[in-house]
Amino acid sequence: MSTSPVAQFAYRSNGGISVASGPPEYKTLDSSSTELRTFRYSPDGRYLAWVLQDSVKVFDAATNQPVQEFALKNVIEVEFSPRGNYLSTWERFVKAPDSDTNPHKNLAIWEIASGNQVVAFTQKNQGRWNVDWTADESYCARLVSNEVQFFNSKNFAKGVSSRLKLDGIADFSLSPGKNPTVVVFIPEKKGQPAAVRLFDITNLTLPLAQKSFYRADSVQFYWNNLGTNILVFTHTDVDKTGQSYYGETALYYLSINGNYDCRVELDKAGPIHDLSWSPNSKEFVVVYGIMPAKATLFDHRANAIYEFGSGARNSVRFSPQGRLLYIAGFGNLAGELDIWDRKTFKKLATINASNSSLCEWCPDGRHVMTATLYKRLKVDNGVKIWHYTGALVHRIDAKELYEAAWRPAKSDLWPELRSLSPPPQTSLAAPAPAKPVGVYRPPGARGSATPSIFTQRDTPSATSPRPYTGGRIPGQGPDGGENGKASQKNKKKREGGRKSAEPETPQPTPPSPLNASNASTADVEKRIKNVTKKLKQIADIKQKIAAGEKLELTQLKKVEGEEALRKELESLQIKT
Repeated sequence: MSTSPVAQFAYRSNGGISVASGPPEYKTLDSSSTELRTFRYSPDGRYLAWVLQDSVKVFDAATNQPVQEFALKNVIEVEFSPRGNYLSTWERFVKAPDSDTNPHKNLAIWEIASGNQVVAFTQKNQGRWNVDWTADESYCARLVSNEVQFFNSKNFAKGVSSRLKLDGIADFSLSPGKNPTVVVFIPEKKGQPAAVRLFDITNLTLPLAQKSFYRADSVQFYWNNLGTNILVFTHTDVDKTGQSYYGETALYYLSINGNYDCRVELDKAGPIHDLSWSPNSKEFVVVYGIMPAKATLFDHRANAIYEFGSGARNSVRFSPQGRLLYIAGFGNLAGELDIWDRKTFKKLATINASNSSLCEWCPDGRHVMTATLYKRLKVDNGVKIWHYTGALVHRIDAKELYEAAWRPAKSDLWPELRSLSPPPQTSLAAPAPAKPVGVYRPPGARGSATPSIFTQRDTPSATSPRPYTGGRIPGQGPDGGENGKASQKNKKKREGGRKSAEPETPQPTPPSPLNASNASTADVEKRIKNVTKKLKQIADIKQKIAAGEKLELTQLKKVEGEEALRKELESLQIKT
């Protein structure tokens, strides 16, 4: 009888690094008090790299035995290639007196098996520091001033094997999948729109597909797992419409074979917060709009097929098998995590994971890890692991927690959920939602006993003002009125004053025929102006079609409504 594999995770704190097994065991497999700068798993889960002050060590992730060690000082960043055969290291650029002739090559690529350096580059900026790899590691690529340089991993000594030269390239990305594709982004320049173009890396002369658009200073690329479609998330530094302090965002969908592209239509104004492809590569979810944000599922043609409702959410991720997904609100939001069943579109649980700065699905697709890291919050640091039903199944507290990550593993090691299971038995209690803040107390009034003045103010008492519900008012006579004849006289005066003070309700007067005619004529003229404006836009679109320009679907739909607009214009002109 085969047993299910056990997931693994690692975390780094002020006490060192620890490696532990995941559900259902939760045992510490290895730990070290060695002070690390960072750690990194290889994408295939074979290796775990430690970055120390004077070296980089690579361990077998399954046995925790050392595999390779690189005597390197001042390394800050490390990253493995997709299959774990190569390790990239980056250290801060140092300008030496002979930098012009012998520049500091601070980005190096090492072969894990031999421990040899295969190639090195000068990379001054830490942002986007590493090379991009194809899924089979046959090529890697890097961006260097207006060109993307490609290197053949079988012959690094040869240098650049091919180049993609385009004026103004600001970003690029290599696709996953069996047919490697490169996408490049060219920002707006001198009135020309920004553009993204896709090329087959074996033929860099003609693009497979391209899309032009305005209002894009930077982009993020989101490939589906097969590498057949890509989402381009555009962003501007400034929102010229003044609707958002954080700039404008938009989302575009492209197919690598060039047969379909469009702008993803979002029906709520505001920024795009996050998006995630399903592992099946056929659908994706976008969280967007001003708070409370919306979350919508789109199909492989960017058509909306389901709305998950609105809430204080800004993050979304599918589980590795794609059956479940979480939609959450982190950062300056409350940290609530909604778990949804994609098959039934049923919300299974809401988890209170306040102050979380990390959230990752376990490779088994049944658990979620959240963590509060020291760089975000100086208290309540630690790791929590939740079952998808909302049960807290494991917790690790740390004085200072710096990093935490699951060991990558193939999702098919765990079968897809056929039916939903009940919550597991656990002795851990999930944290209660944050209580509302109480009444403010000055420092001098804080203590074990609450002063009577605050008790009287916060709770109803005999002396607290409250609505009158009957009974004798102090000072009132037995007859229910005030004592004495003078009081009766004053009462009559007050009643008379109230009557004179009450204004008469004005009766609405029907509009005169002249005023109604003027209002009707003004409305008709305004409508004629709007229809004329739309017809002019359609004429411009027709000219673009005649010139052979590629148009968006929304523009083509405008042309379809031309006949209806002309009929409306004729009827309006008859009325005037």
